[in-house]
Amino acid sequence: MSEELWFSNNYSDMSRQSGMDAGFEFEFRCQRCSQTWRSGFTAYKLAKASGWLHQATELASSRLGYDASNAAQNLSDAGWSRGRDAAFKKAIVEASTHFHRCAKCTNQVCGQCWNAQAGLCLTCAPDLASNVESARATGYVQAAVQSAQSYGGEQAAQYDVATPHQLSCPQCRAETHGAKFCPECGHRLAVDVNCPSCSAHIPAGARFCPECGTHVG
Repeated sequence: MSEELWFSNNYSDMSRQSGMDAGFEFEFRCQRCSQTWRSGFTAYKLAKASGWLHQATELASSRLGYDASNAAQNLSDAGWSRGRDAAFKKAIVEASTHFHRCAKCTNQVCGQCWNAQAGLCLTCAPDLASNVESARATGYVQAAVQSAQSYGGEQAAQYDVATPHQLSCPQCRAETHGAKFCPECGHRLAVDVNCPSCSAHIPAGARFCPECGTHVG
């Protein structure tokens, strides 16, 4: 298989066929990280010559009776394919020094994505040290999560789950998040309390003890 076919899927043709800046240029990309490398610009001299000839023959065309400028353009077009092929082959030789072809997946990858020791790309032969460090970090996070869950379980064991909690104040409708008093208006919420005088149960929202009349609200 020729090198040209190896690079058939990871390059872009940046060439310009006409104009004074006509020339050949190709951009190759790593098929793993998409990093790009661009070949040097090679001017298409025949296009420039055609441009100059086009300007010089504008006046002569009317006198000669045919369009000499079109003839110059046809000459430039005829040489474009040959010039491009030659420039592309040269660019491939240069690109081969910047990319490596993986023997397993056949992708062309840059030096940063190449495992030189294994002779494969890092997708097919991942770097050992980086994977060990990644696994170490993953284990650290997992252990921390387990520790946090264990601590949360200990804290939850101390939470009073039997006592009902009002999540919104019946007086001002503010969110209470389970507090004993409304954070907005100070209204006593639906929690079980006992009278400080007779220890009788105080119903939710009551301001006085129903047994002894002590003010509790």
